[in-house]
Amino acid sequence: MARPIVGIIGNTYLINDQYPAHAGGTMNSEAVAEVSGCMPLLIPADPRFLSVEELLDTCDGFLLTGGRPNVHPEEYGEASTEAHGTYDRARDAITLPLVRACVERGQPFLGICRGFQEVNVAMGGTLYPEIRDLPGRMNHRMPPDGTLEEKFALRHVVNLTEGGVFHRLFGSNEVMTNTLHGQGIKTPGRRIVIEGLAPDGTPEAIHVEGAKGFTLSVQWHPEWDAANDPVSRPLFEAFGEAVRAWSAGQSGQVLKSA
Repeated sequence: MARPIVGIIGNTYLINDQYPAHAGGTMNSEAVAEVSGCMPLLIPADPRFLSVEELLDTCDGFLLTGGRPNVHPEEYGEASTEAHGTYDRARDAITLPLVRACVERGQPFLGICRGFQEVNVAMGGTLYPEIRDLPGRMNHRMPPDGTLEEKFALRHVVNLTEGGVFHRLFGSNEVMTNTLHGQGIKTPGRRIVIEGLAPDGTPEAIHVEGAKGFTLSVQWHPEWDAANDPVSRPLFEAFGEAVRAWSAGQSGQVLKSA
């Protein structure tokens, strides 16, 4: 029996600073295939090659991955500055309308890091260009040195809303996560419910209020060691259940909000 398809949003890269490519981290595909139980399909997120409508018809769910380029601030009404970093306007053109369409249709998606930020912007929210520059905030960026294990190591607690979707999913109102991001939510978008906060107040876990499908998104990177991590595994398992439900023609979110 064919597995349902999860479209994994790819990023644009230059290999050796010369050869243009679309790419996605292997750990994203591993998490989707081995934990969610779905078939991963890497998406070249560029409107020159495909449309949102084609993606919605082809895939059962979507993984909105992390990525080095940031959402362009013009997408939330602000001017670009050096602090905003680099961009991928082609990805913006695909993912932002894709998020809104999925919310409307009830089609499941899981947002990770940049994907988490895309969900907020798609729903009308704004972003801080650099969290570590804000008074009282910690440095959430990836450590510049060390092994992958050291860079993706658990670094801070996320406190979850009592009785909320994430609390019930993880069985705890406090979880440990990694942190590898520079930007973060400034103002939440319409219907964005923040259910997780880092110790410095940075939003870490959200979903879309009243959405007909799975819209859970996190600021950390649960794809790392997803099969073994006690937080990552239930998140990808629940996402897989939602994707299978959509594929089978069943509507409704697997995890209803409290």
